Amino acid sequence: MAIVDTSNNTAVQDLFNSKVKSAQDNSSVGDAAKSATGNQSLGKDAFLQLLVTQLKNQNPLSPQDNGAFVAQLAQFSSLEGINTLNDSVNAISSNFSSSQALQASSLVGRSIIIQTDKAMVDTSKSMTGSVDVTAATGNVSVKITDKDGNVVRTIEMGAQSAGTQSFIWDGKNDKGEVAPAGTYTFNATTKNDKGDSVALATSLPATVTSVTLSKTGGEMLLNLAGGMGSVKLSQIQTIGT
Repeated sequence: MAIVDTSNNTAVQDLFNSKVKSAQDNSSVGDAAKSATGNQSLGKDAFLQLLVTQLKNQNPLSPQDNGAFVAQLAQFSSLEGINTLNDSVNAISSNFSSSQALQASSLVGRSIIIQTDKAMVDTSKSMTGSVDVTAATGNVSVKITDKDGNVVRTIEMGAQSAGTQSFIWDGKNDKGEVAPAGTYTFNATTKNDKGDSVALATSLPATVTSVTLSKTGGEMLLNLAGGMGSVKLSQIQTIGT
């Protein structure tokens, strides 16, 4: 039997009085409630009023069984505890959301590292990224292409052990000229024992411009500069300056 708060205990009492008078055997409060309300829920006050009414109208020749009475009280106590626990969990969830929002807002304007293959690059200075090398290999390379798909620079990292390995792009193309600032794609690859090319994941810097809070209780999103889209707070690998 579900228990929820109700603001009209008098109406519930009146509804049950006519039903409980006909339930003068050893039926439980749950049976009487179901008979009176169908699928409607009872508040805790209506539950107690119904219990008292049942006791007042019990058959003196066949009174309420002690075991059944104790079971009903235990049921009420258990449901009361569940409601209290639910309120506590909701309060904790609300506090956590507020704390998370405050934490996320402090990231606005800061640089973060996330797993992605695109980055908004200021080519007037060097940019550091990393490659997730899944197994030791002797030929890791990073191919950098512009928004039109043209290869701007290829960085040969050579032999690398398994793990996260860093690389630096100085913002120049293969001719040694400074490339224009903008959005670039970084494709890291290696070769397996058969000589086939294998793609590797890259992690690149991005700047947070704003925070979007979820209206449904989901994880908030960090909006990135340069039209790089949004990422979840949990996707951040490193927080820079």
